[in-house]
Amino acid sequence: MPEKVLFNSESDQSRAEIASYLRTVADKLDDGGEVTLKAGSESVTLTPPSRPTFEVKAEREGPADGPGELSIEFELEWDENAGEEAGESGTLEIE
Repeated sequence: MPEKVLFNSESDQSRAEIASYLRTVADKLDDGGEVTLKAGSESVTLTPPSRPTFEVKAEREGPADGPGELSIEFELEWDENAGEEAGESGTLEIE
C-alpha cells in the first residue's frame, strides 16, 4: 500500500518539551477530539477513532559491533473506512 506523508516535523527538543507535546495529544485523546499538528505553514487535523491501533516500538539502528542510534516510536493508526473496532496483541505496560 503506498504511503503519503501528510505531515512531518523533526527537531531536537528537551525531554520536558517532548512530554508537553505528548500530554497535549493525551488530553485530545481523552476528550475524543481532533488532533491538529502544525509546524510553520504545514498543518493537518486528524480525528482518531475511539479504539485506534497503538504501536510502541524501541529500535536500535547501526552496526552490530559499534554505537548506533536508539529510538522509541509511538504510533496510532486506523483505517479511514473501517469501524471503531481494532485488534489487540496483548497488554502494554510502560514503566
